[in-house]
Amino acid sequence: MSDLNAAFDKAMLDSKNLSERPDNATLLKIYALYKQGSVGDNTEKKPGFSDMVARAKWDAWNNLKGMSSDDAMRQYIDLIADLS
Repeated sequence: MSDLNAAFDKAMLDSKNLSERPDNATLLKIYALYKQGSVGDNTEKKPGFSDMVARAKWDAWNNLKGMSSDDAMRQYIDLIADLS
């Protein structure tokens, strides 16, 4: 396992123990960076208008299309560190 993957896994664990719950915009950013870092570009079908939460998450992730997994991991790690 690379150092980046290890740091990403640690940040994922740290994200579950933040002292304060981040605002919704930050939560969407965390989600999108995690998905881009762990899965890559969004290829899932866009949720319908009736599921606003799933649609917001899909949009946040889809906005990162083209970002490398490594860049997403680094940004995720930095964001979680800033919130800790």
